[in-house]
Amino acid sequence: MSHGRGSVRKVPARARPPFPHPGSWVWARQRGWRAPSVGRPRGFLSRLPPGGPRCICKFSLNPWYLQGGRPTLRSSSLTGGHTLSKEPLSHALDFPSPEKAKDAPPSSPEETLWTTRADGRVRLRIDPGCPQASQTVHQMFLQARDKYGHLRALGFKRRGSWEHITYSQYYLLARKAARGFLKLGLEPAHSVAILGFNSLEWFLSAVGTVFAGGIVTGIYTTSSPEACQYIALDCRANVIVVDTQKQLEKILKIRTSLPHLKAVVTYREPPAEKVAGVYTMEELMELGEQVPEEDLDAVINAQQPSQCCVLIYTSGTTGSPKGVMLSQDNITWTARYGSQAGGIQPSAVQPEVVVSYLPLSHIAAQIYDLWTGPQWGAQVCFAEPDALQGSLVDSLREVEPTSHMGVPRVWEKTMERIQEAVAQSGFIRRKMLLWAMSVMLEQNLTCPGSDLKPFTARLADYLVLAKVRQALGLAKCQKCFYGAAPMTIETQHFFLGLDIRLYSCYGLSETSGPHFISSPCNYRMGSSGKVLPGCRVKVVNRDADGTGEICVWGRNVFMGYLNMEDRTREAIDADGWLHTGDLGRLDADGFLYITGRLKELIITAGGENVPPVPIEEAVKAELPIVSSAMLIGDQRKFLSMLLTLKCALDPDTSDPTDQLTEQAVEFCQRVGSHATTVSEIVESQDKAVYRAIEEGIQRVNGRAAARPYHIHKWAILERDFSISGGELGPTMKLKRLTVLEKYKDIIDSFYQEQNK
Repeated sequence: MSHGRGSVRKVPARARPPFPHPGSWVWARQRGWRAPSVGRPRGFLSRLPPGGPRCICKFSLNPWYLQGGRPTLRSSSLTGGHTLSKEPLSHALDFPSPEKAKDAPPSSPEETLWTTRADGRVRLRIDPGCPQASQTVHQMFLQARDKYGHLRALGFKRRGSWEHITYSQYYLLARKAARGFLKLGLEPAHSVAILGFNSLEWFLSAVGTVFAGGIVTGIYTTSSPEACQYIALDCRANVIVVDTQKQLEKILKIRTSLPHLKAVVTYREPPAEKVAGVYTMEELMELGEQVPEEDLDAVINAQQPSQCCVLIYTSGTTGSPKGVMLSQDNITWTARYGSQAGGIQPSAVQPEVVVSYLPLSHIAAQIYDLWTGPQWGAQVCFAEPDALQGSLVDSLREVEPTSHMGVPRVWEKTMERIQEAVAQSGFIRRKMLLWAMSVMLEQNLTCPGSDLKPFTARLADYLVLAKVRQALGLAKCQKCFYGAAPMTIETQHFFLGLDIRLYSCYGLSETSGPHFISSPCNYRMGSSGKVLPGCRVKVVNRDADGTGEICVWGRNVFMGYLNMEDRTREAIDADGWLHTGDLGRLDADGFLYITGRLKELIITAGGENVPPVPIEEAVKAELPIVSSAMLIGDQRKFLSMLLTLKCALDPDTSDPTDQLTEQAVEFCQRVGSHATTVSEIVESQDKAVYRAIEEGIQRVNGRAAARPYHIHKWAILERDFSISGGELGPTMKLKRLTVLEKYKDIIDSFYQEQNK
């Protein structure tokens, strides 16, 4: 049966043997800078003097991305000395039960565990299991300046060449930005919203905001004007920082509806024309000169670790975005102890280098890129804005990171590009790579904890695999992480074959990023690692297999949802435990295995509870032509599924095209089809491909525990899921409600036929 956006195929009912229970899937009073009167100011940063722990630069403001000559520098000294459910706890990992929790009114700060006010305070979760002293963000940066002042902090490209600033310079620039925000009217507990790609300016704006007593609020660059308005209103943004004319136009469109907005600051692209209330980053820095250092110090000295400094807005996959309030203690504690658990080393042991490219509006990238570096003296280098369109590998090759993180979809796309390159290579090269990967995969699966490799594995690495890692820019990378979504076993095995072990992290925006983490000394295939030291976990409402809802406690647990008391009470119970809404189990050694989400759990019309992710992953593993699979059946008589096929991405937009990938074409040829595009398969309902997919789904059904777990009908969509199409969120997470609405007609047809 043919449909407008897909075609439906019914799977005949057949008796099958049991399917195992669904498995788990991972997961700085200076005068400062002044622009000369000659020429238009275009840049606020030049090559700062390399050593100056206590110096600040004045220079002619030629843009780093346009200038032809080197700026003129002179320095002035900086004043020193800145003062700157109740489940028994037998089901939890140790520790006594926490105290009761309720919302904290501003008249009784730091007495309770949660609040929904931006100016609220909370009691820090310091206890015998997690006794580390609390710290403000400014204290963390001051220590970084004193300890790592001479080390490179941030790297960025100018006119095709990499340049860097040290931690001393980083600290001084952040203070300058903070004074600029104060001059623009940033009020306490109000936000500076940042709408732009990862950059030096993003970091300076964020840190400067916290120094100035404000709250950092990231907005995804893909957000519509309406989404920007929602967030800017909710967080009471006094200033919005944007990177391009396109983003500026979004804000100008909604400006009149933002009563708290006082100014817009631009970087990367100057405004096309002068607009009142719109400043360049250079002008922001100049405005900061009008604010005495003593005024900023007074703001800094009044700050407490228990106050909000970051807002992370959820992607809204299940409703309106929620503003996750993170305290200064949340940030500084997690940045140190979360990264420590992941094997990140201090600079004296291993100078860490990281490439920043994932959206900083997401907690994973923000905690990993922005806040962790100062704790260890790590260097963060910024990729180009088109990183996910293909330039990331160039940045990786140039920077050679020691640690790298990507969401599963990024790793999957990397795998697919390698597979396409292999398919186009010569016979001998292809056979050599396949041999080397099979040898290394077998070694890593049979001896997962051993660094001692037999001769054949060392030979395979020397002849082939080391060159592949070099080409990927990962030759020096010792720790590769992923999180935010599950990853298929196929992808994990592929990278194990390249001798790249992918370490899973599990956590939420509400846990400031990681709560569980894998590392080189803490790894088990398919698991999300172990709980961070000092944090706790328990699994409630467990079934016979030990699977239940994951509940967590720790210094990383958020303050509450901004302006959402009901939602906060739903998330944090009376004993202070955060209910994640995720389903999982703990093994005997404390490794966590995620099996799905409560809100994604499908309850059929017959009352059967079906976790969709294991079945979706089983279909993808069985059918290498399938890119995305989404199971349907909530309140329905049987299960059905939407499928998309693997297709090439547009190099400029990263949107899916109609052209099948090399791997997908190979699948078609193997089953007797000559199709090379998605449309050829869908429009003609290619018999060979449809028959192969049907047989693959029947094999998945054959391993089902019972008939209610069988997929009865399915359809192939004409376009793969994407961010631009609305089916994926900014971190490539599937937006199930959007898919259900967008493809409603196709889904309804599955069940209408049943009733005829």
